[in-house]
Amino acid sequence: MNAETWASIGVSAVTGVCGVWAATAARRTPRQERRDDFTAISEQQGKAIERLESRIKLRETEAEVQREKLSENDEAIAWLLVRIRDLVGSIRKSGAEPPAPRPMSARAARVLERSDV
Repeated sequence: MNAETWASIGVSAVTGVCGVWAATAARRTPRQERRDDFTAISEQQGKAIERLESRIKLRETEAEVQREKLSENDEAIAWLLVRIRDLVGSIRKSGAEPPAPRPMSARAARVLERSDV
């Protein structure tokens, strides 16, 4: 073998070694992969938390509206009970007897039992 052949073999070997070194240097390390996975998971969790917070705010707003409606209904029921008692009292004062009440459902009876009036 002549000198050119040895030189060619040497250059090929050095090129191969450099190629292997470049490939390993360009490869991502496991630490880099874990860091990127952590970042991706953190972003996903952040978005999920934001969605949950917005849903919670919506539910709190809906609950507040429902509480307000219930409060208004309770006040209306209390007013009606007082009004009915006043009417029954005035009917009895006039010497007449008020008409017999219609049958009441169990649900309505529970509501009236809870009434403060």
